[in-house]
Order: sequence, then structure tokens, then C-alpha cells
Amino acid sequence: MITNALSFRRAFGFSTLVALIVVVGASLASSPLHAQSKVSAFAQAVAEAAARDDEIAAFYRSNGYQPLWTGTGAQDKSRRAALLKALASAKDHGLPTYDVSVLKTQLKNVKSLRALGRIEVEMSKLFVAYAQDINSGVLVPARIDSGIVRSVPRKSGTSLLAGFANSNPSGFLKAMPPKSPEYARLMKEKLRLEALLAKGGWGTPVSAKSLKPGQSGAAVVELRNRLIRMGYLNRSASQSYDASIQTAVQLFQQDHGLTPDGVAGAGTMVEINTPLQRRLASVVVAMERERWTNIARGERHIWVNLTDFSAQIIDNGRVTFATRSVVGKNQPDRRSPEFSDVMEFMVVNPTWNVPRSIATKEYLPMLKRNPNAVSHLKLIDSRGRVVNRSAVNFNAFSAKSFPFAIKQPPSSRNALGLVKFMFPNKHNIYLHDTPSKSLFAREVRAFSHGCIRLSDPFDFAYALLAKQTSDPEGTFKKALNSRVETPITLQTPVPVHLVYRTAVAPAKGRMNYRRDVYGRDAKVWAGLEKAGVALGAVGG
Repeated sequence: MITNALSFRRAFGFSTLVALIVVVGASLASSPLHAQSKVSAFAQAVAEAAARDDEIAAFYRSNGYQPLWTGTGAQDKSRRAALLKALASAKDHGLPTYDVSVLKTQLKNVKSLRALGRIEVEMSKLFVAYAQDINSGVLVPARIDSGIVRSVPRKSGTSLLAGFANSNPSGFLKAMPPKSPEYARLMKEKLRLEALLAKGGWGTPVSAKSLKPGQSGAAVVELRNRLIRMGYLNRSASQSYDASIQTAVQLFQQDHGLTPDGVAGAGTMVEINTPLQRRLASVVVAMERERWTNIARGERHIWVNLTDFSAQIIDNGRVTFATRSVVGKNQPDRRSPEFSDVMEFMVVNPTWNVPRSIATKEYLPMLKRNPNAVSHLKLIDSRGRVVNRSAVNFNAFSAKSFPFAIKQPPSSRNALGLVKFMFPNKHNIYLHDTPSKSLFAREVRAFSHGCIRLSDPFDFAYALLAKQTSDPEGTFKKALNSRVETPITLQTPVPVHLVYRTAVAPAKGRMNYRRDVYGRDAKVWAGLEKAGVALGAVGG
């Protein structure tokens, strides 16, 4: 990984550099130095300049220290031109700008092949920084937030340079960004919002804290005008909150994960008044997150968007099943993490093995006050035996010394409901049923200890089993009616992706935005800004 990649960002000017390379390279090539000494001087300079970067050093060792950029041949010229073009469009991808000012200064003073060798390596570092950024992201997710535990495969500098050296330069760089349709749609939206910013954005925010149908006055006019500029309402001269404005508000609410009642209440008004710049930042963050998930997601996969409180089954790019979900509560030890894994089986009539953190932090204090508390749970000793509570002095134990496991047997009251879906992982996260059905009616559904609760777990199970049996419902209900804990293996394991997207670009319709429920996207944006990413325009 390039250790000083950020030093190449934040300023751009490359055309002079290209011209200087050609002139200097040609001049040095025609010098009277012995051919072998020329090669040795250049190679030694490259080796010395690359010594602090193992990946770039490995590339130049493998190619015999031949120039990739600073030669005078057509291939070197083609590579320089391709990199120039790619860097010129870096901002469109929500990337930093890349600083070549140091190289320009060095080239103005270059007087030897050794100096040109150092510049050769600097250009390779610039290329690798750009290629890694656009392919797998500018930031390292885990450094942004401890809940982003996603592993991002990052191409090495050695493989990138080797691939570039043996490929069509323009074609290689064009293949670097994610190829997902979502990435292309986000990029299109980014450019659209930047153009709107340059024209004043969405205009004046609405001054009222809330409005409802039937009202009139200046604040309603502000609402009307803002909805028009957002594309939710045709041009109108109405000064009252009429049916057309109510419909527009409902559409806006649907696109922003709000209850679509057509009333511009306090929550809806906060979203309506969110500045366009913040929405643009959300789009840029979503593009970075797409780069983090620039992996094969699976022809069939499960997509859980934590900010949308939803879980979907995707088959060949099409949503074939969707259900509401409840995610982890917005507390440090309960927020649902972000990662990808593979679902291997489901368990019908599951036993709930209470996590030790819950057992000691929540249940032990209750047991100290009343040994008969949470009587639906069983205490199990180290030999697997059920413990008689009346024989235990719970006040003798601390969270560290508590010697028992706590389990809840299968039942309709089980905290996991009647089925759980397993993709074994070190975070102990899975999807499951729940007896707390009322929570699915809430607009914001962050209530769990971290696992993902499903509103329609039986139908979710049927959809998964439909790939391996002609009677998925019968197969499931046979296990359910046994009232015995029963695992059902998925014959074809299904990838699961727990993601966090506050900006989503559907194939059809307007952009969708969601609230930053854990504050993670604010951290990602702050990281991108620190790395040199800037919004494309300034406006309202």
C-alpha cells in the first residue's frame, strides 16, 4: 500500500508535466553517455526511489528497472495520456485531486537520468494511489468507525503496475471503477446535484417547523417553491397547502423513509430543509461505500441496508423478496456492524444462547435483586446441567466471575422467535424472527442488541428454500410443527451483505435518502474531506 499517497492529492496540473517528460527524456536519450551507464544510472535511481515502497520496488525489479512513464516511445506517451485523462475526471468520482506540483518542480530542474529515475517512481506512486482509490476506496473502513468491520480487498501496487504495463492503458484505467449499476447512477446524481448547486440549489428553506394540509401563508409558499425545485411538484401559484402539495409531500416522504401521510410534520420538515450540499455529500459517501463493496456479491445474495431498516433477497440484480427489519440500537455496544459473509443454514425453533454481555450486564443485576426474575430463562452450569436458582447466591458474583450460561428454550416467546438465519461470524450477528412484532410499525427501527430482526421471517425462509425444494412452505412447517430445534441447510449458501447507505439511486424513480442513524456517514465524509475530497460547487 502506498504510504504517502495523500501527498499526491489536493492539486492538479499535468499537461506541463507531460510535455516536460518528453523534452527531458529526448534530451537525455541523445546525450553522449555510454548506453550501459545510462541504463545503470536510471535503474539505480529507480531502485533507490522505490526502496521505501515494497510493492513498487517489486514491480521495477521484475521489469528490469525499465521506464513505464518517462520513456520517449509511443507506449510511454500512451500511458501518460491515459493517466492524464483519468486524473482529470477523478473529481467526478468523488475522489481527491492528485498533486503533481512536486514532479513539475523536479522536472524543471532535471539534469540527469538519475533525476528522471526518481520522477519515474513518483509517477508510479501517483498511478497506484489513484488506481487503489477508485477501485477499492480512498479510506480504510475500520479506521473510520469500529462498527465498519468490512474487509476490503485492495489490489497491490505491484499487481496494478504489472497489469497496467501489459494492457491497453485507457482500457485498464476505465476498468478500475466499480462496474455496479448503482455506482454509475450515483455518479450521474452527483453531477446533477453539482449542476443544481451552481444554480442556487433548492432555494430558501421553509421557515415553519411544521405545516399541514389546509394551511396558507408565506411558509406554505416556501414549501411549495422548495418542492418544485426538488422535482416533486409542477410549477404552481397556489398559496395554500392543497391536494397537490400534499401529494408532493407524500412522494418526498416515500423517498426519504418517512411515513407517507402527506403532513409536513417536524421530522419531515427536517428532511425537506436538509441542504443540498449535505445530500451531495451523502452521494459521494455512497460512492466510496460502493468502492468498498467492489466485490462479487453473488448472483443470489441478501442485502440488508441498516439505514433503511430493510432486508432483501436479490436474484441477478433484481429484488425478489423484501421485508422490514429492526437493527441494533444506537448505543456503542448494540449498533449493528457492517460486513459480508455467507448464510449457510437456518434453525427452526431455535434456542437462544444469551450472549455473555447481555447475561452479565442485564440479567445478573436482575437476578441479584430477585433470583426468580426472568423465569423463562434457564441457567446452565459448566457441565451443561440446569441450575436450581434457589441454591444460588447471585450477589456473590460479578460480571467477570458469573459462572453460568443463560439459555431460552424454543417457544413462541423466544427472543429469536421461531427461526434464525445463520451466517456464522465472529461478531455473533444473524437474522431472526422476533415476538416483538409491534416494532415493525415504527418509522425508525433501531431497537435490537445488534442482530437483524425480520418482519416476515417465514416468507423469507420460503424464498430461500424455494431454490432447493418444490414445497418450501411444507418443508419449513414440518420442522416448525415438530417444536424441536431443527437446522435446515441451504444447499447453495447465500452471500449476505450488511451495508449502510444513506443515499440510494434506484434503477427507476428519484433518489432515495435515509437518516444517518449511527452517525457513520458523517465520519466517512469527514475522512473524505481530510483526504482532499471536495464538493463540486457552492450554493444553497
